[in-house]
Amino acid sequence: MNRGQLAARTDCNLETVRYYEKIGLLREPPRSANNYRVYDETHLGRLRFILRGRELGFSIEEVRGLLALTDGGDQTCAEVKARTERHLTDVRAKISDLRRIERVLSATAAQCSGDQAPLCPVLEALAR
Repeated sequence: MNRGQLAARTDCNLETVRYYEKIGLLREPPRSANNYRVYDETHLGRLRFILRGRELGFSIEEVRGLLALTDGGDQTCAEVKARTERHLTDVRAKISDLRRIERVLSATAAQCSGDQAPLCPVLEALAR
């Protein structure tokens, strides 16, 4: 398949496929006799792995690390679990931060009348 077909099969933007190739997450495919890139099921599986990892919030470097484990063939479930648990800790911290932000924004917005008053509690809260 060509790059466009690979992108379509993974529901991925074509430029994203190019980017992942450029940074080395997606291996450059072999070329046909007429010099077109030819992607196969291996590329498809790897791109799906990358996209799913990104969907789950893993950074590009974290995905790169997970791919290195699978590429080397020496991954252990313990190592993958440790990386996943570190990521989960980060996700939980972000959720906690977002909940705090939600509480502050909700309380601040509740103080605002939303009318044409010259003083706005939201702006005042931001200025503090």
